[in-house]
Amino acid sequence: MSDGNKKLGLFSLMALVVGSMIGGGIFNLASDMASGAGAVAIIIGWIITGIGMISLGFCFQNLNMKRPDLDGGVYSYARAGFGDFMGFNSAWGYWVSAFLGNVAYATLLFSSIGYFFPVFEGGQNIASVIGASILLWCVHFLILRGVHSAAILNLVTTIAKLVPVLVFIIVAIFAFNIDTFVGNYWGDAGSFSWSAVGSQVKNTMLVTLWVFIGIEGAVVFSSRAKNRKDVGRATILGLVGTLIIYMLVSLLSIGVMSQADVANLPNPSMAYILESVVGKWGAVLINFGLIISVLGAWLGWTLLASEIPFLAAKDGIFPKWFAKENVNKAPVNALWLTNGLIQLFILTFIISDQAYQFMYSLASSAILIPYAFSAFYQFKYSLQTKEADRTKNLVVGLIASIYGVWLVIAAGLSYLLLTMLLFAPGIIVFRIVQKEENKKIFTKPELIVAIVFVVLAVYALFELITGSITI
Repeated sequence: MSDGNKKLGLFSLMALVVGSMIGGGIFNLASDMASGAGAVAIIIGWIITGIGMISLGFCFQNLNMKRPDLDGGVYSYARAGFGDFMGFNSAWGYWVSAFLGNVAYATLLFSSIGYFFPVFEGGQNIASVIGASILLWCVHFLILRGVHSAAILNLVTTIAKLVPVLVFIIVAIFAFNIDTFVGNYWGDAGSFSWSAVGSQVKNTMLVTLWVFIGIEGAVVFSSRAKNRKDVGRATILGLVGTLIIYMLVSLLSIGVMSQADVANLPNPSMAYILESVVGKWGAVLINFGLIISVLGAWLGWTLLASEIPFLAAKDGIFPKWFAKENVNKAPVNALWLTNGLIQLFILTFIISDQAYQFMYSLASSAILIPYAFSAFYQFKYSLQTKEADRTKNLVVGLIASIYGVWLVIAAGLSYLLLTMLLFAPGIIVFRIVQKEENKKIFTKPELIVAIVFVVLAVYALFELITGSITI
């Protein structure tokens, strides 16, 4: 078979884009959205997310085309545009988001297993902590053996994601009740008001960001495309297709059950909505599909979570200690530290009664810096060039930048402060890196940013101790 025959066409690329974004989060999307918003706010939230994410997708694709020399991942855009410290923080935020996302996957996984084995019911008890810990270290030692590619597993998990979701959508369309949907129109407000709808839209932002994490992975497929232009088309078409699926799941759900009922469903809510329409087999289908899907996602994101600090270390962004490999070419030090931190956070299962929601919100907050600074760099780079498509790229960068700032505002002060608790320790790591590279530790602007991080982290710790912020 020639190399040309191995190249990917538009539809193959679209499938890869959709598969990289649709993960375990979609199975609890209905209750995550309904818990803070009515139908109108959900629609507005998805429109804002669609515009923002499509703009961000264009940023990644454009920077991939215009700056092929920046091959270090999302953090390389922040570093190129705003210096070593922001490049480091983008890598740090991406890493933190990846391992916190795995903690969210763990609690969602054992909620589904709890449907079949009641000892794990709810996914937030001692049995679930033990089960998640065993699975974590099984995946750990599997990766240490050099398991870096799993094409068959990826195929199985993609089918496991999409078949149950498509079944749910088809059944929900037939079960949709317009009176129930209209009753959920304004959410808890009961009637229209700008403040109520605006507040509800904000409530949807971290949820919508969580289910789109992975958007940047689309550019990875550019080298395998028959036509490089297909990558951009596939990215946007894949995003639009994924957006439609997400909108259908969240909106059809509150046309099948009331918003209050959907909001109070256990994880994964999709299983219990389908069960209310077709009976027990519906919940079995969704839970089984989720288990396989999350197992695959857990493997993939564990690889990613260990690969990020490994690549960053090779690029001089993280300490050289992270760059060590074992005989199987697995990033051994990065893997041990990453999974050790995941294990630590898994213990929060028995502390928080909303572990899944808390972890995905924190993971979404942590990735705000990498995403926002990628958009900022797109805008800055476009300002500095005089290419024919400069105006279009300026607009795309501006929209994506506004979306990034809006996400920070929508996340709210509590999650911003909690995220600073995760970013502040990174300053010590950055200091180690700069000494290893024989570089000046901070420029004046970087020092100001570092001080702000520390002040906010101290304030967050105080708020936690006094109970003003709760986990």
